[in-house]
Amino acid sequence: MFAGLPSLSHEQQQKAVERIQELMSNGMSSGEAITIVAAELRATHTGERIVARFEDDEEE
Repeated sequence: MFAGLPSLSHEQQQKAVERIQELMSNGMSSGEAITIVAAELRATHTGERIVARFEDDEEE
């Protein structure tokens, strides 16, 4: 699978981490917090995007 992911500066990455930590400190699970922050980034990011390829780890 290929996905266009936001290319974030170090400062933007740090803000995302801080937002995740904030949500978790309010009782949210890490998975939920990451999902919310990722959705926020996808909805608001206007800069560069990188292409990433994801493959299943299991090979038959």
